[in-house]
Amino acid sequence: MALRFVGCRLDTASRRLFRGADEVHLSPKAFALLKLLIERRPRALSKAEMLAAIWPGVFVSDASLARVINEIREAVGDQAAEARVVRTVHRYGYAFAAEATDESANAPRTPGSPVCRFRCDHREFPLPDGEHIAGREPDAEVRLDSLRVSRRHARIVVAGGCATIEDLGSKNGTFVRGARISAPTVLEPGADVRIGPFKLIFLVAYAPEATITQGD
Repeated sequence: MALRFVGCRLDTASRRLFRGADEVHLSPKAFALLKLLIERRPRALSKAEMLAAIWPGVFVSDASLARVINEIREAVGDQAAEARVVRTVHRYGYAFAAEATDESANAPRTPGSPVCRFRCDHREFPLPDGEHIAGREPDAEVRLDSLRVSRRHARIVVAGGCATIEDLGSKNGTFVRGARISAPTVLEPGADVRIGPFKLIFLVAYAPEATITQGD
C-alpha cells in the first residue's frame, strides 16, 4: 500500500515514509501505529485499542502512546493544535484526519505483467514486488492474528511474478506443500503455505492485455 497525504507519502511494503522529497525515519512502533490509524480511517481508535494492537500483552502507559503520537506528528509536519493528520479525540483516543490517496489502488498495471497475492479463506493479501513480512506484528503486510504465529514469522520476497518464502526462526515453523522449510523456498503458483493455523494459497495472475483495434 502506498498513500499520499498532506505532502507525505507512506509506502507500507518498503516501510518508508517521505515528507516532500526527504525520507523521514520512524521507530517501529510509530510506523506500526501510523499504519494502523491509516488502515482504520476515518474511525477514531480508543487508547485501549491502540495499546492492545501495538503493544500486545505488555503494560504500557498512556504517556508512551502520547510519545509515539508526537513522533508521528513531528515526522509528518503535524501539530496537536492544528491536527491536520492525527486528530486527538479527547478522553478517548486518536484518528487519522487527513485526506489520503491510495497510489497502489490507482496505479495502472503494465498489460501482461504478473500480479501476486496470497488467498487465505475469505481474505486476500496483495504481494507487489518487494519484501513482505508475514506474522502477528500489527504492521506485517500479511498479518495473521494467532498466538501460534510469531510476530515476524516469515519473509516473502517478490520480483516479477517470482516469489520466495523464508522462515524467520519462528517457533512453530513455516510449511510449503506440507514440508517444513529451513531455507528460502520458491513459491510456485498454487502452492499452499501453512503458518500456524492459517493456510495460504499463493496465486499469480496477469494483467489483461490491451485490446488490439482492428484496422480497415
